[in-house]
Amino acid sequence: MIRKISGAFTGGAIGGLVDSINITLFGKIGISDLLGVSMKPEFTAPWLYQRMVWGGIWMLLLLLPFWKKQTALRGCLFSLLPSAMMLFMVLPSMGKGLLGLGFGTLTPIVVIGLNFIYGIISSYWYKAAVKTT
Repeated sequence: MIRKISGAFTGGAIGGLVDSINITLFGKIGISDLLGVSMKPEFTAPWLYQRMVWGGIWMLLLLLPFWKKQTALRGCLFSLLPSAMMLFMVLPSMGKGLLGLGFGTLTPIVVIGLNFIYGIISSYWYKAAVKTT
């Protein structure tokens, strides 16, 4: 069980790292501007740490015994919960409105799309970590 918990948390933390790099790169290389999304976080240690820890906590959902054989789908579906929290709680509390539309109309698509990548990475990490030898 320790291997499963560790694999789920670590997969989520690594997924959170990749997600953080992706959203930062979107801002730095102009993809955010191209999409009309003004969400351009600064890549700082406290910001990254928080995202990796929460990424690990959210992906403890991988311990649930659902869709075990559909690794990518499983990651995408489980990533919808942190996406919903971001769109319905975090971004509105930042004053950016429901779904974070204050950042731009495509913000929900960007959040969900990047979180799909986070979920897929997390799910594949978990699958590899719990694989029996």
